Amino acid sequence: MNSNNTGTDTLTNSVTNIASFGFWFLCDEKEYFVSFKDYPVFKKASIDSIFNVKQLSPKEFFWEDLDVDIEIDALEKPDDFPLSFNK
Repeated sequence: MNSNNTGTDTLTNSVTNIASFGFWFLCDEKEYFVSFKDYPVFKKASIDSIFNVKQLSPKEFFWEDLDVDIEIDALEKPDDFPLSFNK
């Protein structure tokens, strides 16, 4: 049985810091801030839930424990993406 890698994982991301007002995560060598004011679902989330993020595509992230997804464009250009929450 051969278990050699077949390619390089190009989707790299990680939560880099959590504060009382939001958190930062790193995507492709650029850091983004997610404010608890703008994304209140994260405010009462556990640290484990915040760290449990998957990158679905180069510009889309999903927190499965919280059933939340965020696109990079919404963080880079928030005025183009009005926020509304039903939770």
